[in-house]
Amino acid sequence: MSENYLATRYRCSWPWETLVLLCDGRIVCGCADPYGRRVLGDARRESLSAVWTGPTVTALRADLNGGGSTFCGDCPLKLPLADDEAPPQRGLEVAPLPSHLYVECTAACNISCFQACCAPETGITRTRQAGMLDYHLFTRVVDEAGPTLVRIDFFNYGETFLHKRAVEMCEYIKERFPHVQLYTSTNGLALDEERARRLVRSGIDEVTFSIDGATQASYARYRQRGRLDVALANLRAMVDEKRRAGRDLPFLNWRYILFTWNDSDEELALARRMAAEIGVDRLTWEVTDHPEDSFSRRFAPGTPDYARIQHEVWDASGLGNAIAGATPRARIDIVADGGRGALVGRPGEPVVVRTRVHNLSARPFPARTASGHRLVRLGAQLCRADGTLVNRDHARAWLPQTLEGGNQVEVVIEVPAPPEAGSYQLRFDLVSEGIDWFERCGSPVTVRPFQVRP
Repeated sequence: MSENYLATRYRCSWPWETLVLLCDGRIVCGCADPYGRRVLGDARRESLSAVWTGPTVTALRADLNGGGSTFCGDCPLKLPLADDEAPPQRGLEVAPLPSHLYVECTAACNISCFQACCAPETGITRTRQAGMLDYHLFTRVVDEAGPTLVRIDFFNYGETFLHKRAVEMCEYIKERFPHVQLYTSTNGLALDEERARRLVRSGIDEVTFSIDGATQASYARYRQRGRLDVALANLRAMVDEKRRAGRDLPFLNWRYILFTWNDSDEELALARRMAAEIGVDRLTWEVTDHPEDSFSRRFAPGTPDYARIQHEVWDASGLGNAIAGATPRARIDIVADGGRGALVGRPGEPVVVRTRVHNLSARPFPARTASGHRLVRLGAQLCRADGTLVNRDHARAWLPQTLEGGNQVEVVIEVPAPPEAGSYQLRFDLVSEGIDWFERCGSPVTVRPFQVRP
């Protein structure tokens, strides 16, 4: 490998999957590069494909296969390798274009978040060569990458919707490439009711509002110069437009960073009630370790209070929810043999298993969705006899209809037996497609022995 190897060894998958388009047209490697120091190329002067297959990123991939690169510098996205852990080996011949793209409309912001690297006072906008992303550059990049993209994250540093054409950009992406999963994160303050409703109608898949408090006083301690009533009004308008239009998209998140001044039980309870009353899809807490003098100590990982909310934390799973009854929970009963004994099959032949699925939460499990994401299916995971996972996606079965909270339904799943005889386990769980397994947010799984006999 090259001389760029570092003493601290790490792995990273970003150079095999994702590019980030800055508002000035430069392309950087990861979303955690506030000052644009890790530049791979420039979309103003070369195609996205030329950047993606070019010498800088190719050398970076080779270095990462060896365990590290000086190109990465202080990037916080690196994942350390254990002393005895070999770096994963990924091919240097990649697809002509990435599957995932970040689009930064601007690095400017309309508020100043306390001690944040992207606050206007840090001078982040001076590290960009343009204040707003050129619309025609945006369309050229999206047109090139769109046919093979899986996802666009329509944000990075700054407040996306300060760009006057940001909603129009969302419309462009979904009109040209409806298959692309389009996600954005916003403080919600640069929108107004008309633009908020138009954003819903654009077809965007998911929107996160960052609102860190349930009262103006605590909210403005971090979101300095921000107005809680404006953010909530725009969130409420998006919820209302979804209902009025009979849409299940966009999925609307309220993400709440916990600090010393907004983490009381009383304020969290108020946020829960407000989120439920507004009708957002998901309220989650974000647990950080900064700013050093302000992050919530009572909810630090490992504390009793953290254990109490662990399934409501943003990064813990894609499904946990702080709104009462909204975290999905299910019980799966095996009824084919009265719920007793091992399941038995022959090598390579399917085994039909009858189950009864109980919705233990307050919200429905959708059997169909407009995009195919977030629909709920029953899954069977194949494990060895000791529980070691062999295939997480071994089998799936559709719910016959949307399962309302508190109800139950029979689901038949056809599970292929492995080609080799022996003792196995099957783990039955529900999955929100494209998002997460229910087990990750605390829902119980059903485990049964699986004997495959000659």
